[in-house]
Amino acid sequence: MHHHRRVRAGHYFDAGALIMKVELFYSPGCSRCAAAREDLKATAERTITGIEWRELNILEDLNYAVELGVLTLPALAVDGELLFSSLPTAHQLRNALIRRSTRGS
Repeated sequence: MHHHRRVRAGHYFDAGALIMKVELFYSPGCSRCAAAREDLKATAERTITGIEWRELNILEDLNYAVELGVLTLPALAVDGELLFSSLPTAHQLRNALIRRSTRGS
């Protein structure tokens, strides 16, 4: 049984044995993608312990991107669900990950 825990800046939420998968869809040469990538990755890793971070080149993973509904880049999916069809701020990503990790607990 999971318990709700208040998560503050600098504190970790341990989602237990479940690994949350975050996927950033980008296109080669996208300066917005490159500039935000490290900040978003660091935010995700600080927020959720043991997160799986993947960066998917839209040219190589087009079918999967279309399946998720990616229409613009960069886009971000969590556990196979498109959460952001445009680049989120670090704060928006953190809040979405916390909400998702406490869902159903």
